[in-house]
Amino acid sequence: MSTPQESPTAQKQRSGLTRIIHATGYSMSGLKVGLQEPAFRQEVMLAVILIPAAFWVGRTWLESAFLISVVVLMMIVELLNTGIERSIDRIGPEWHELSKTAKDLGSAAVLLSLLLCAGVWFAALYSRFL
Repeated sequence: MSTPQESPTAQKQRSGLTRIIHATGYSMSGLKVGLQEPAFRQEVMLAVILIPAAFWVGRTWLESAFLISVVVLMMIVELLNTGIERSIDRIGPEWHELSKTAKDLGSAAVLLSLLLCAGVWFAALYSRFL
């Protein structure tokens, strides 16, 4: 995996398997950082329960895939929100309206993804058991 001192040009010149290996390393680093966030850890714990449950609740492979997809989408949005927050925090600790707006928009995206996940799961459970 590359070091933080590596130039962006060197990163873009990679191709093939080397590029995939380095990209995987960056992704794993991102997941490691995400796991430091309490909200993402909670979503991971929820996913550990919901993903296996999707195979039981879903009546077809498509239903199971959809149930799993909304859980993964929720986690993706949380990681993107963390990226936004970290980027804003890097700029500086002082309060600024645009920084607040960016963080609020990221938070709203997380809320919508959570509501989508909950709505899909409640509908699936209702359809399956009632």
